[in-house]
Amino acid sequence: MIADGAESTANKRSGATSILQQSLRPAGYAPETFAGKAPHRLTADRIQTLREFVAESAKALEVPGVGIALIDQGKVVWQGGVGVRELGSSEPVDEHTKFMVASNTKGMATLLLSVLADEGKLKWDQHVTDLYPAFRLGSDEVTKSVLVRHLVCACTGLPRKDYAFILADGGAPASDTFKQLAQTQPTSKFGELFQYNNLMASAAGYLGGALAYPDMELGAAFDKAMQTRIFGPLGMPDTGFSFDVGESGNWARPHGLDVNGQMVEMSNHFNHLITPHRPAGGAWSTAADMARYAQLELGKGLTPEGKRLVSEANILERRKHGVPIGENAWYGMGLMERVVSGVTVVTHGGTLQGYHSTFFVLPETGIGAVILTNADPGAAMLAPFLRRLLEVVYDGKPEAAQSVAAAAARVKAQAKVRRAKLTVPGDAAVLAGLAKTYRNPVDGSTITFRDQGGTPWVTAGFIEGPVATRKNADGTVSVVSVGPGGIDVDALVGNRDGVRTLTIRDSQHEYLYNEVK
Repeated sequence: MIADGAESTANKRSGATSILQQSLRPAGYAPETFAGKAPHRLTADRIQTLREFVAESAKALEVPGVGIALIDQGKVVWQGGVGVRELGSSEPVDEHTKFMVASNTKGMATLLLSVLADEGKLKWDQHVTDLYPAFRLGSDEVTKSVLVRHLVCACTGLPRKDYAFILADGGAPASDTFKQLAQTQPTSKFGELFQYNNLMASAAGYLGGALAYPDMELGAAFDKAMQTRIFGPLGMPDTGFSFDVGESGNWARPHGLDVNGQMVEMSNHFNHLITPHRPAGGAWSTAADMARYAQLELGKGLTPEGKRLVSEANILERRKHGVPIGENAWYGMGLMERVVSGVTVVTHGGTLQGYHSTFFVLPETGIGAVILTNADPGAAMLAPFLRRLLEVVYDGKPEAAQSVAAAAARVKAQAKVRRAKLTVPGDAAVLAGLAKTYRNPVDGSTITFRDQGGTPWVTAGFIEGPVATRKNADGTVSVVSVGPGGIDVDALVGNRDGVRTLTIRDSQHEYLYNEVK
């Protein structure tokens, strides 16, 4: 499918374009369906088949390590790992190896809201400003319309605004979430479209913390509420938000592709950006702990030991179909529900630099799975794993392995194309014409250039690395950071009224930096 249009429109219409793309089929093609078929149980042979698939996929995608858990009839039937915690090490990944689970934190935060709803501290259809009067969005009309359920519905019209905290200086407090939301304008009508916004999800978690512990600082209140209401009672001892704890002992290091497409270990510095907004994606967890989280979903609020943690009504409220995100797929509240080949699947993914995670729950079968990976290409393993799980459970056509092979080839091809467009090291004349420091007049964040051991180096918020240059099709020039990982600085070099500028764009925002003289 070839789409021709503005990037900003494509971003706003991602749900609609996904429906179009996923529903394009050859004439006469009948999609495979497992509706009405009895599932196989995850016997030892089937478990081994799934483990082998993960190992083969990790090898094809060059992912060093994967944490895995498999659940059948609500019970963990296998948990462990494949590969190693870091390249060059012999330390294996096991079920207790810590990974960052990124946006899977969102579902945990809405689980906290579910518990608080049981406690009578909130109602899903209550206005957020009634509970937290300081809550503001860039539009007064939308502010007044936001109910608790809308905080994590991805349906309020607010666009993604991640570069606002990627490029920010470190050390912001939890309250920065609400400060940034007050400066964010909706770009589509309320309830009209799927637009993923991390700041809104962050606000949901902090609202929960404030309701649970109103006299504490927002971040500390959220951390304590998650520990006392969720992680502790559910038996998730290795799950939390501390980087000091996460980056110690049995933890998986993040990995990504360098500018030449080679897999390398990365610093975890970039991922510290999530701290002020951690309800949206800051949790560390393990395959064993995430299995218990998935079991709670299968048990509709009952822990694996049969204890009621949250009411069935309020845990299922998070799964209610909201805005469409694709064909037979909807976003709820920190959870997605899909119908895949006739099978209902509850899921959510998570992405940070060098970490990708997902869990799948098949409510009608009692089957679930957790996959945690420690490399950027690990993202390409997640959807094929669900396909392989369905193949194993329902005797489906063997298509998953081919999907992984295609993804591995695509990752290599994309890296090669990106490298071909870059001048590494950067064009000397372009680099010589840059100012040493640029500042954003709106938030005061800076971009700086320096020489590091003979290599031109850029630092912009939580991004840093060597600098390359790229000549664009329209004759302009951009400077690009080329450290390992999938997120970089890509700044257009310019000049306005004699002042040197750099301009960074995401799909719906522009960040202008002026030279500091």
